[in-house]
Amino acid sequence: MELHTTAFAPSEFIPAGNSCEGADSSPDLSWSGAPDETKSFALIVDDPDAPGGTYVHWVLFNIPAAWTSLPAGFPAAERTADGVVQGINDFGNTGYGGPCPPVGHGVHRYFFKFYALDTILDLGAGATKADLETAMDGHVLADARIMGRYERR
Repeated sequence: MELHTTAFAPSEFIPAGNSCEGADSSPDLSWSGAPDETKSFALIVDDPDAPGGTYVHWVLFNIPAAWTSLPAGFPAAERTADGVVQGINDFGNTGYGGPCPPVGHGVHRYFFKFYALDTILDLGAGATKADLETAMDGHVLADARIMGRYERR
């Protein structure tokens, strides 16, 4: 399985518009190569370089198996009409929270981790990354990731 975005090249810098210094909107994402048995997808975005430990920027799950992309600026609703559910990020908000490392802390890496699952998860809105990882245990058919970088000066 492969994960792509038109917002930035893998390992390159994430645009300011996708960060707290801009519109703080999520980048577009698209994927291919999911197993036929996929029932839903999940996404976790986190920063392992945060001063206090890994910082979670987005928790999204029950993305329909028929989907092959997420648009830029995905809405921050707890649930969409299509059944997509968003959890809580470490900013304490529902939905995407873009890169926002401390000024002068150097370049941080942001991992967009995407999972094909053999089930639809029985988790509610407000789930944390840990909740999602526990619920996905034993259900991951395939995964893909891309990493972007960001630095505040």
